[in-house]
Amino acid sequence: MLSMYKEQIDLTKVPKHVAIIMDGNGRWAKEKGLDRVFGHKEGAAAFSDVTEAAAEIGVKYLTAYAFSTENWNRPQAEVEALMSLLVSTIEKETDKLLRNDIRLCCIGDLSRLPKPVNEKLQGCIERTAHCQRMTIVLALSYSAKWEILQAVKSIASEVKNGNLNVEDICDDVFASHLNTNGIPDPDLLIRTSGESRISNFLLWQIAYSELYFTTVNWPDFRKEEFFKAICDYQKRERRFGKTSEQIK
Repeated sequence: MLSMYKEQIDLTKVPKHVAIIMDGNGRWAKEKGLDRVFGHKEGAAAFSDVTEAAAEIGVKYLTAYAFSTENWNRPQAEVEALMSLLVSTIEKETDKLLRNDIRLCCIGDLSRLPKPVNEKLQGCIERTAHCQRMTIVLALSYSAKWEILQAVKSIASEVKNGNLNVEDICDDVFASHLNTNGIPDPDLLIRTSGESRISNFLLWQIAYSELYFTTVNWPDFRKEEFFKAICDYQKRERRFGKTSEQIK
């Protein structure tokens, strides 16, 4: 079936980096009278769909907020189910990533992840390191405030040790100490499920990102919804503080 929205996309103006807050798995499951874990499983399938869609139109970086530091406070059974799902998803998707020339990276406090999860992640990261078509960035055990604090501590340590002058600290120096060092800032941030907030995600990096909020719960956010978001993005005028006349 042809995609109505995909046909409208200008492939010369596709965002280089799209970040997504994948929200609404639990609500989707609750509405259907299902267990929350089933919602997370359908959410994993949705991410596979969106990854394909992003690669099809030439997106180079796709960052997904998969598990926040706050998510550790959820019921233990749900956290354990999420970790198990993460392992099985990585095992299932690694060969697919390789076939499609897609690299996997991770950001966040990975030291908090269970050992089996970390081992599977590192294995997938190493196996896909040479891939160049697109990079998937999974934010796991991630918090923007945590990331910024880690950067501040790292910079303070360099100053204390005499390896960095305070006067030399600038945007680029600060960004180089973030988990996302080497990854361009997102052009577009998508959040599903009707919530209109950032939830501690990439606070430094999204300073000039376009924001797209949709009421669609994440398990229902498939290719057509992704293409719809891209079409909306392409209608925006990105000025970065300048006037319309200046950017023309």
